[in-house]
Amino acid sequence: MEIINGLIHTMGKQGVIKHGAIQVENGKIAWVGTMGQWQERRRGETQNRELDGSDQVLDAGGGWVLPGIIEAHCHMGITEEKKGMEGDDCNETVDPVTPWLRAIDAINSMDAAFDDAVRAGITAAMIGPGSSNVVGGQFALVKTRGRRIDDIIVKAPAAMKVAFGENPKVNYSGQGKSPSTRMAIAGMLRRELFEAKKYWEQKQKAQEKGEDFQEDFTRECWIPVLRREIPLKAHVHRVDDIFTAIRIAREFGLNMTLDHCSEGHLIAEELAAEGYPAIVGPDLTSRNKIEVQNVAFKTAGVLARAGALVAITTDHPVSQIQSLPLCAGMAVKCGLPMEEGLRAITINAARICGVSDRMGSLEPGKDADIAIFSGNPMEVFTRTLYTIIDGRVVYGAEDD
Repeated sequence: MEIINGLIHTMGKQGVIKHGAIQVENGKIAWVGTMGQWQERRRGETQNRELDGSDQVLDAGGGWVLPGIIEAHCHMGITEEKKGMEGDDCNETVDPVTPWLRAIDAINSMDAAFDDAVRAGITAAMIGPGSSNVVGGQFALVKTRGRRIDDIIVKAPAAMKVAFGENPKVNYSGQGKSPSTRMAIAGMLRRELFEAKKYWEQKQKAQEKGEDFQEDFTRECWIPVLRREIPLKAHVHRVDDIFTAIRIAREFGLNMTLDHCSEGHLIAEELAAEGYPAIVGPDLTSRNKIEVQNVAFKTAGVLARAGALVAITTDHPVSQIQSLPLCAGMAVKCGLPMEEGLRAITINAARICGVSDRMGSLEPGKDADIAIFSGNPMEVFTRTLYTIIDGRVVYGAEDD
């Protein structure tokens, strides 16, 4: 496949290429450059081999060509649309600590939201349990097109969900059990991490001595977190909850992402100094809880200007998945620099999700996940012309 005549925003070292072209081979990006360079390459290829006309050429017609958009935090396919309790597998609200649950066992890739994502140029999404539990379980990063979840997994587990604030309190105080306070949420998470760390140390000692070790299914899931291979994915809105999450992550030496980070703009300098990335949103929704009273589209811009690594989320189905580019646009309207708006839904999201080696920018060797738009995708009247996943066109505007 070849894509020609595009305004290519590589989100990588090559920056923006006017009148650019991309060559794709075996599902990977093989080359990115100008149309002049592409024409030279074509002439060389013609001399070296006879082109049989089977190569697919997409003419972007001057449209914007970007890496496939990435949703860094959502519940697509776990909280299915229009299916009520029968399609809601987001929260196991009978036990506040469930780290062994795996998103891949509940994601329905046939959920209509996947098709909405593809039509919006969204090629990958970080999907996992909700925030009712102190520890909800394991997120997965998946592509947005495919009938079988096993075939579209990019990384699983990709993060361990933990939650602070109102949601665990509301869900368990009503059942007459802990946690009913923020103190209990922090204490329960500390206890769980303490026991997991002790288990991991015991396992390491047994392996070093060549001794048998009885593995515990409920503890094994913590080892990638303790090894810093995947982060804690912390549901935090309020300033105090953000700082509690940071306190615990530092105590145990863990990587972590600050998801929602609704009051992050109030402590932007401190968060930038701490170095934990923020996944901001959903802002395109009502302030329906006490802890989200300070939700604002300006948060992403304030954090980015302070030096924090920022992505943007819809938290689908809280906001619809297809609104992700528009949420980035609203953040730009409220102060996020234009380029940072694009980065927040491409390369920044890829870095925060731990998959920037495969996606997030248009560079040779990466997955050929590409979105072609009639203009800036952060503007409301822009249309998606093509969505490409693994070098295959999975949506074209002519399909509508």
